[in-house]
Amino acid sequence: MFERLIAAGALAAMAFVPFSVSAQDAGEEAPAQSTEQAEAAEAAEAVPEVYLPINYDVTQDLENILVLDLSNGERVMIRLMPQWTPNHVERVKTLARQGFYDGVIFHRVIDGFMAQTGDPTGTGQGGSELPDLKEEFNRMPHLRGTVSMARAQTEDSANSQFFITFYPRFSLDKRYTNFGRVISGMDAVDKIARGEPPANPTRILQASIAADGKAPPVPALPAPAATITADMLSAPQD
Repeated sequence: MFERLIAAGALAAMAFVPFSVSAQDAGEEAPAQSTEQAEAAEAAEAVPEVYLPINYDVTQDLENILVLDLSNGERVMIRLMPQWTPNHVERVKTLARQGFYDGVIFHRVIDGFMAQTGDPTGTGQGGSELPDLKEEFNRMPHLRGTVSMARAQTEDSANSQFFITFYPRFSLDKRYTNFGRVISGMDAVDKIARGEPPANPTRILQASIAADGKAPPVPALPAPAATITADMLSAPQD
């Protein structure tokens, strides 16, 4: 499987538009539209797409808030938007409830760009056992805190990996499935360790849905130091 997101060095190529050949270009006549079809097409173009705004209230619609408890001790809350991308949101919620993301690292973190996670292999080439998803590209812009699905070169190849943008990246618009926004804890996202992969990567200790009410995991305590006894001190030295 190809690496899940275009490298930072290839950002200049993100304006690429897939090449297509129309029937006229191929020397064939396009089938004529009926009057009804033409009127329907004009009506569709006249009706603008309407997207619901982001709800930043972390106490509302808990079924559509993804909670990430990170190894840096911080908690990130992401508003999922099924109104934009129902299938991708359902996939992320399913995997979170299965515990799929627990322990997974942020394996590709580029300063000034984004932090990517969701691959249990930590290589950027892994995914879940569920089938890849058909794209749900939309017109919502990739702003700071946007959460979007990573994919391979083909459009319908998103599976489990996603990324969070540090800064706006409008070149990703309509090319990656934008399915949510960080509504709390963006400062924690800023603290995610950089690298491809980082030397000491930040992990998702627990991913959950806010409606399930999971508490943050308790960090592991360091092992207690061994007790030194008098017998140990008086033992013969080798």
